[in-house]
Amino acid sequence: MKDISISRYDVPDLDSLPEDVRDRIIGVQEKAGFVPNVFATLAHRPDEFRAFFAYHDALMEREGSTLSAAEKEMIVVATSAANGCEYCVVAHGALLRIFSKERLLADQIAVNHLHAPITPRQKSMLDFAMKVSRTPERVETSDYEALYEHGYTDEDIWDIAGITAFFGLSNRMAIVSGMRANEAFYTMGRILREKK
Repeated sequence: MKDISISRYDVPDLDSLPEDVRDRIIGVQEKAGFVPNVFATLAHRPDEFRAFFAYHDALMEREGSTLSAAEKEMIVVATSAANGCEYCVVAHGALLRIFSKERLLADQIAVNHLHAPITPRQKSMLDFAMKVSRTPERVETSDYEALYEHGYTDEDIWDIAGITAFFGLSNRMAIVSGMRANEAFYTMGRILREKK
């Protein structure tokens, strides 16, 4: 796992990590076929690694959320692009392509969600996420009302804001650490596989 080119900080050897951190990384590697560089980079500080991924999982895998996996990734891609985070746009763009089964959607949302082929409901979700990301001090009652008109609940709004805020942290740490996206992310979900 030692590859300083993926981060400006030392990336620890897998064998040197606490068992729970090592097991988490091995589990991801077995599932994905590679170790996403965010895991290798954040292993630099195991306590923060644990806290980061615990909060990530609480937001992105929360039972009872009405946001689909693709919609959550839309939020990540749109706000990460606004924050200039190459790692998160590339990595979560791959996940968005996989979850949405749309090869172009992640790129379209990253460039400008206002012109992406999404539903008016999804557009309102991203409008709110972008406001929380860029000008949170301007969030007001009319922003909630716009979401209610599209059927979002207060719990949904919490999800949108939580994902936006969490990835604001993630974006900034990825940028400051010089985290590079794995090459595998660039092609994932771009080539449609033929059904057997």
